[in-house]
Amino acid sequence: MSSMRVLCVENEPGYMDVLRYMLESAGYEVTPAQTAGEALRLLASQHFDGVLLEDNLPDATGGSVRAEMKKLQPEVPVLLFAGVDDQTPLLLGFVDSYLRNSETPEWELHGLDA
Repeated sequence: MSSMRVLCVENEPGYMDVLRYMLESAGYEVTPAQTAGEALRLLASQHFDGVLLEDNLPDATGGSVRAEMKKLQPEVPVLLFAGVDDQTPLLLGFVDSYLRNSETPEWELHGLDA
């Protein structure tokens, strides 16, 4: 099984190190980006299974970057986050669960419309 690729956008090198370590420990191939411009260039030229996007970048807000990313690759999930803290493991657990289970089998949806 090949590893899933995540574009991780964080401008603080120490925080990037933490995120990269945690994601790689979970089996992801991580491509780092420090700016919105760099992240958009990478997303335009490479395939990613998901994007982890810092909300407060030096060259743009996360919301505006996310909108541009969805224009480039609308099928790729983009999760905004606001820095690294004690909730980061929970956030990355959510990302991992979503990426690995993003295609919910139809049989799991039966009965939910009742």
